[in-house]
Amino acid sequence: MWSSFAKRASAGLAIGDPDWAFSIDGTPIKGLKTGTYVYVDRPAGQHQFVAEEAALGVTRVDFTARSGQTLFFVARYSERKNAMIANSSTGLLGWGLTLAITSGYKNQGPLDFLPLDEQAARTTVAELRLAE
Repeated sequence: MWSSFAKRASAGLAIGDPDWAFSIDGTPIKGLKTGTYVYVDRPAGQHQFVAEEAALGVTRVDFTARSGQTLFFVARYSERKNAMIANSSTGLLGWGLTLAITSGYKNQGPLDFLPLDEQAARTTVAELRLAE
């Protein structure tokens, strides 16, 4: 068994801060919002995070978990998603130009899933629990 941890860095959002839609091995994961964490137990082996957003694309991250291992990940908006948010007020033309400009970005999807070392992850989880 292993646990995966995903946390969103605070983006300064509160109202209108919906769950970030993603799945692990095809199972949707709910409840990940700014300044929160989620955990999921999965058996040892190959696994995949998937996050998809219309017009942006798909993020896929493959990883392997060993028996008894706990893996920690930070979920953040991708560089492309950040560019789309930054240019959201520029209208349809700006949106289209941003899509074109960012079409060469490595991650075409909305989220990045970044591995986090155990000590940093445990510190972060403890801080989030204190904030509750």
